[in-house]
Amino acid sequence: MIVALVFLPLLAAIVAGLGNRAIGDVPAKLVTTGALFLSCALAWPIFLGFLSGHDTAHVVPVLNWIRSDDLSVDWSLRVDALTSVMLVVVTTVSSLVHLYSWGYMAEDDSQPRFFAYLSLFTFAMLMLVTADSLVQMFFGWEGVGLASYLLIGFWYHKPSANAAAIKAFVVNRVGDFGFSLGIFGTFLVFGTVSIPAILAAAPHMAGSTIGFLGGRVDTMTLLCLLLFVGAMGKSAQLGLHTWLPDAMEGPTPVSALIHAATMVTAGVFMVCRLSPMFVTSPTAMHVVTFVGAATCFFAATVGTTQTDIKRVIAYSTCSQLGYMFFGAGVGAFGAAMFHLFTHAFFKALLFLCAGSVIHAMHHEQDMRFYGGLAKKIPYTFITMLLGTLAITGVGIDGLFGFAGFYSKDAIIESAWAAGTQAGGIAFFLGVFAALLTSFYSWRLVFLTFFGSPRWAGSEHIQHAAHDAHGDAHAHDATHAGSAAHHDARVSDPSGEQGGGEPSSHARGFDEVPTGTAGYHPHESPWTMTVPLVLLAIGAVLAGFVFVEPFTVGRDFWQGSLFVSPELHEIAEHAPFWVKFAPSAVMLIGLAIAYWGYMLDTTMPRRFAATFGVLYRFLLHKWYFDELYDAIFVRPAFAIGRFLWKKGDEGTIDRFGPNGAAAVVAGGSIAAQRLQSGYLYTYALVMLLGLAAAATWAMAA
Repeated sequence: MIVALVFLPLLAAIVAGLGNRAIGDVPAKLVTTGALFLSCALAWPIFLGFLSGHDTAHVVPVLNWIRSDDLSVDWSLRVDALTSVMLVVVTTVSSLVHLYSWGYMAEDDSQPRFFAYLSLFTFAMLMLVTADSLVQMFFGWEGVGLASYLLIGFWYHKPSANAAAIKAFVVNRVGDFGFSLGIFGTFLVFGTVSIPAILAAAPHMAGSTIGFLGGRVDTMTLLCLLLFVGAMGKSAQLGLHTWLPDAMEGPTPVSALIHAATMVTAGVFMVCRLSPMFVTSPTAMHVVTFVGAATCFFAATVGTTQTDIKRVIAYSTCSQLGYMFFGAGVGAFGAAMFHLFTHAFFKALLFLCAGSVIHAMHHEQDMRFYGGLAKKIPYTFITMLLGTLAITGVGIDGLFGFAGFYSKDAIIESAWAAGTQAGGIAFFLGVFAALLTSFYSWRLVFLTFFGSPRWAGSEHIQHAAHDAHGDAHAHDATHAGSAAHHDARVSDPSGEQGGGEPSSHARGFDEVPTGTAGYHPHESPWTMTVPLVLLAIGAVLAGFVFVEPFTVGRDFWQGSLFVSPELHEIAEHAPFWVKFAPSAVMLIGLAIAYWGYMLDTTMPRRFAATFGVLYRFLLHKWYFDELYDAIFVRPAFAIGRFLWKKGDEGTIDRFGPNGAAAVVAGGSIAAQRLQSGYLYTYALVMLLGLAAAATWAMAA
């Protein structure tokens, strides 16, 4: 069963990819979507089997793979409780994204290629989570990186999509270099790449040292930190996060699949899978905690100023991944995986809802040109409202809560319960990030679904109205709307739309043209709304139903990750203020968003005017892109141009192929002059030759 579950997406990708236009759009979609739903149907019984305690961990061999001296790697599929969670996450979200894409990509002329890429990505992710060795995990790790590159740059005719795909690929190569070094070091220390063997031997290596860069360092700290660099790149942690927001250039279903529910959680999964290694090094655990907490705070601050609906959700993803990492860093690996599980449902829901809004608004992604959509697209509104309730953690302790209420609060409480300095910092940053999460999430809802329509300010809507009516008035309005849209949008230094300056963005929308421009938004087709409803069910119930097995004890996990009953016990008996803090700040964030975007819409303008430096700092994402551009990108281009102009063209080509060609050409010209075609010229040459030969003979 597990073999079919894993390889069905690969088979579907091969059929759709190689068949492409020859088999047509509908057969390609049927094959890939059907394969994913079948894999999903096979995954849930495995998960429920571990949940009920009827199943135990086992390994399914596939084939012998590598035999080289001491290195022995078999291709095997490891199935345990941790794997079962990821199988459900990957196949459920992927199957619903496939179905959703039927409607979203209906007008695209490369649908077989798109669905083949989606299925290929799913196969790579399944290979990653079922890996029984680090080499096999690296295979899946690089596979999802390749699929991500293909999907982000799917619309290759867009320069911004190509740039985003390359950026994602390059940034992940930095992280993957650290991950590969960690694998090499692990094999050097343990003599194997088998994950069970490494985890069994890891406690015995605590306190040992190893030579590194001319010195001696703690063995497990070095290995864990190198492996964590890979997790930072794949899961977009602070420093290696810059690729994730730009990845929104891909189609919205790609954002939901890769950058919300699966690929970006690969780093969290890897840390939890190798948790017995990480707990042997307090230093590594502290680093994971600090990086996660810093990322959680950073991304939440940036999300408060973004105006592109997908970018807001993208930074939200980055922030939620920070929660997962600092949960793992304080030792609450079960809580981290629980948040990964619930996050898959509500974040995929939010992304797909955003896609439904974009679909209804004729590809307009700027929230400043939305408004009044609650009654126009009611299914999208209700499901996005449920997703927002889940991510902001709405609930009442002991009664009922949405998904994020249980999983996010479990992480925050565990950070407090850790009793360490790193845990304390993570706790306070996590609580403050919860306030910001509530603010930007409700800000998105209020700007999108409430208030007066501001569609007249959108050039996309103006073009749609012009296409629909075709009259001169609409044509004039199109140009006026385009001008207003251009004035309102201010691009960031990377050339991608990043919001606006205080003078335009935070003006309370009183200067943005209001009205509908004669455009009538429409609800998405059933292929898009059905996945929204199913994911909404997960966003509502996933936390309430699964909180006990994920966070309480060893029965469910069966040793597949490190569990600390003592930490859970302390967190369970935390003071009231610790438990209530996330809910309190959630209400504060909601109140601020309601005040600024519903009651007094001039408040954002006044805030931005008063704190202009802070606003621009957050709007430009802490200037990470500009900093990396100055430190890495521009010098790299300068070196490349120098080697191209001075090295390649100026030296190699000049004295190599071009120089040889010039000598041949010059010789040809000289020889051509001797070939005049006149008999007396040839006779003269013969005479001179005979005279020269005679002179040489006489001299000799």
